[in-house]
Amino acid sequence: MTARIYAIVIAIAVLTAPLGVVWFKLNQLPRQQHSIDDRLEQFGSAARNRLLAHFLRAEVPYPPARIVLVGLKEERRLQIYAPGRDGTLRYVMDHRIVAAAGGPGPKLRAGDHQVPEGSYRLRYLNPNSAAYVSLMIGYPNAFDKARAQSDGRTKLGGDIVIHGPTTGTEGCLALGEDAVEEIFTLVADAGITNTEILITPRDFRSHKSPGSEDASEWTRALYARIAHNLAKLPAPEG
Repeated sequence: MTARIYAIVIAIAVLTAPLGVVWFKLNQLPRQQHSIDDRLEQFGSAARNRLLAHFLRAEVPYPPARIVLVGLKEERRLQIYAPGRDGTLRYVMDHRIVAAAGGPGPKLRAGDHQVPEGSYRLRYLNPNSAAYVSLMIGYPNAFDKARAQSDGRTKLGGDIVIHGPTTGTEGCLALGEDAVEEIFTLVADAGITNTEILITPRDFRSHKSPGSEDASEWTRALYARIAHNLAKLPAPEG
């Protein structure tokens, strides 16, 4: 539906419907559909300009050959790492996570409102998310599925994303508008197959595992694996 036709339909809905049902009718109208290229044309240049300052400071080429995102649940930060010209991963920048449901501990089932924990690939970019734009996280991964099978758990849930600002989130990571535009653009430029995300309950480089004494054996093993992967990444200075 073109913008002109869309405007005409809205006008007819407003003029012919009682005020009590105007909102309902407008809410049923089809949303304008965007492609990834549409979104990059909309905000890509501005997002790249903001990103480039940080990549230059970190001495990392743009677009990078690889991206490692680190989601720190307790600290509410999403960190960006990418390799310098020598191939060594470097800290580039981070964004504030404005909303994330649940607390420490891996996601176990649909509806538990937990953000997953572990290493994940990104599946695809969604330019038409209900929360602006989003990036689909590959939960559950092979580790999640194996542990669920050994525990006898089913219905692990899914549709876990990094998305734009919204009034609430369940198991996802919400960023501000500028931040999600930058992440979306960065991943589009570098390639989604070159991107991974490590989600951890807290930064194990500076804090011990939360509640590790009471955690299940496989959760302790998961945290050991996450801590090992985090130790390979340089912590931000200061």
